[in-house]
Amino acid sequence: MLDVRRLRLLRELAHRGTIAAVAEALAFTPSAVSQQLAVLEREAGTALLERTGRRVRLTPAGVALVGHAEAVLERLEQAAAELAAARTDLTGTVRIGAFPTATRAILPAALAALDRDHPGLEPMVDEIDPAEVAPRLRAGDLDVALVHEYDFVPAAPDLALDSRPLLEESMFLASPDEAGPPAERWDAYGGAGGDPLARWRDAPWIASTPGTLCHAMTVRACQAAGFAPRIRHHVDDFATVLAMVAIGQGVALVPELGAADPPGGVRLVELPMRRRTLIAFRRGSGDHPAIAAFVAALRSSAPAGRHA
Repeated sequence: MLDVRRLRLLRELAHRGTIAAVAEALAFTPSAVSQQLAVLEREAGTALLERTGRRVRLTPAGVALVGHAEAVLERLEQAAAELAAARTDLTGTVRIGAFPTATRAILPAALAALDRDHPGLEPMVDEIDPAEVAPRLRAGDLDVALVHEYDFVPAAPDLALDSRPLLEESMFLASPDEAGPPAERWDAYGGAGGDPLARWRDAPWIASTPGTLCHAMTVRACQAAGFAPRIRHHVDDFATVLAMVAIGQGVALVPELGAADPPGGVRLVELPMRRRTLIAFRRGSGDHPAIAAFVAALRSSAPAGRHA
């Protein structure tokens, strides 16, 4: 009989590529992971892994078994959801991941609605970049998360996860207002007419931290306009980004929720680009009462006019 816990380790190895990465993510030692995978191979009766230098690669049998593991783990999530639905009271914790803009602009109203309708639930919020959400959901560190994707940075597929659309936003180019103090300096960069991004090809840019989806969006949008942005500052908080734009430190791409209440000295130009916010959770867990309650609270309180 194949052990579910060992199947989970094999699934994580397929995603992470190294035993050390699996061990770090799941709080094991590398030797413990190796030993458990060796036991799984004996249970399977065939080789599941082959070494390529310091990395391990799944054999065709290993890849096939990961597919079965995904199906087994999904059914276990469904079983847990059905058992939870059979209980009369909705209590316990729901661990929520959210990116910074969502934490500020979406979650407060949703948490208030959740507390009003289901006072027995205890939400626990962890602010996290969407690029880090998938492994945290798979590992069980989170139950549900708000993630986003951009036109130029679509969400990477993950067979272990499912998602539902929540809202869409426009994207804006934030630049110093030409009527503000830095106008003389910025005239040299901005020029007139043409693509709203390309006309700032020589200007300094403000982007999020490398490795985040927001950083990738800035880079790819500029590349699509025919240039590589010269990034001067890496800042993740959009309110801070707009404050830096206002004093002439650069231009930036900002989503609609992050562009609310811009300071004086900032000019916002709407772009033909969108950011979409999704609700993500482990496949099979969508009908769990706690997750369903949180999703309902989100839908009832999401910013008006932006529902996906």
